[in-house]
Amino acid sequence: MPKKAIRKDGRLQAQVYLGTENGKRKYKYVYAENNRELRQKVQDLKTKLGKGIDLTADRDTFRFWADKWLKLKKAEVSAGRYTTYKARCKNLEPLYNTPISRIKAVDVQELIFDCSAKVQERTKKLYSRYTLTEIKNVAAQIFQLAIDNRVIEFNPAKTVKIPKYSPTAEKRRALTQEEQRWILDTPHRAQTAAMIMMYAGLRRGELLALTWADIDLQEKTIAVNKSVEIINGKSYVKSGGKTENAERTIYIPKILADYLRNVPGEHFGFVCASAKGTLMNDIAWRRMWDSYLTDLNLKYGDWKNCIQTKGTRPSKFAPTEKPFIIPRITAHWLRHTYITMLYMAGVDILTAKEQAGHADIKTTMEIYTHLDDIYKKKKINKLDNYLKKLAT
Repeated sequence: MPKKAIRKDGRLQAQVYLGTENGKRKYKYVYAENNRELRQKVQDLKTKLGKGIDLTADRDTFRFWADKWLKLKKAEVSAGRYTTYKARCKNLEPLYNTPISRIKAVDVQELIFDCSAKVQERTKKLYSRYTLTEIKNVAAQIFQLAIDNRVIEFNPAKTVKIPKYSPTAEKRRALTQEEQRWILDTPHRAQTAAMIMMYAGLRRGELLALTWADIDLQEKTIAVNKSVEIINGKSYVKSGGKTENAERTIYIPKILADYLRNVPGEHFGFVCASAKGTLMNDIAWRRMWDSYLTDLNLKYGDWKNCIQTKGTRPSKFAPTEKPFIIPRITAHWLRHTYITMLYMAGVDILTAKEQAGHADIKTTMEIYTHLDDIYKKKKINKLDNYLKKLAT
């Protein structure tokens, strides 16, 4: 055992040799109340040293590694995603001043429990399970960065559980056949955007950057090679997609190719441009989409049981408030509809991943597995119906 000494406070002290740096010998000191505890601490240090753990970094705070992780992510992800990551790191602030080597799984678990009981400042709602999972995943990635740099041995966030009672965010879903018909049958300036998202699966950022030069109607393809980032309400076109796998060639169905051939006006510049023909910003997009949903709501909403309008369909230009009756269709729903169509058409999961531009096949697999659960049950129901017919 290394040489030990007794401190003025009565505790035992020992030093462990770490090696040399710039020709100078380096030591790590440990303290304990008795010989047994001291021997254990010395042994633990030697074990970590043998595994290549950097014992000189044990005082690095969680914030130190969170800042390093954010710096790496800033170079890898979009501005919007980076903003989300910063918000998740802010959720982890209670851990900031703690040395990362001293954080235990129970500390991260308590933080998640605390977050699940908090009301968000912006939405005035409790955190959803999705947001809590994001917080946990960001923490896990920060710890993993420290592990990769030999600062700690294990990841305290891996075993953390998300409370079951946390509110669940609204799930993205595919449009029903009736809702798909609404998109097909309702002319509007936003119809082109809806058709492309529903039948080609483009993300909103990919759609806004899309030009007519990217569309080959003869070959029935769309080349996705750029996207729009919205920073502080302003739109900027950047080359590439949301991820490395987002750059792709999408083979579009005949129904979309025929629709695009008949879009009025010159097929030049941005496909979904502002009213002035320029790149659409966030405000212009929201106004256009809200107008589109208003038209769909007035046309397809079931107004018979509406108390405010006394069972009558209101005029679009009536000054009275018009309740929203139909579901609020989003870009995510339209993209999910496209992936569901690929599944229903029997497209294999690898092709679906490429066409959707997913970075990880796990994302595609989750959607396909969920759809399997739904449609396999329906197929089994057909067996029940068949057996009933035989019995009668």
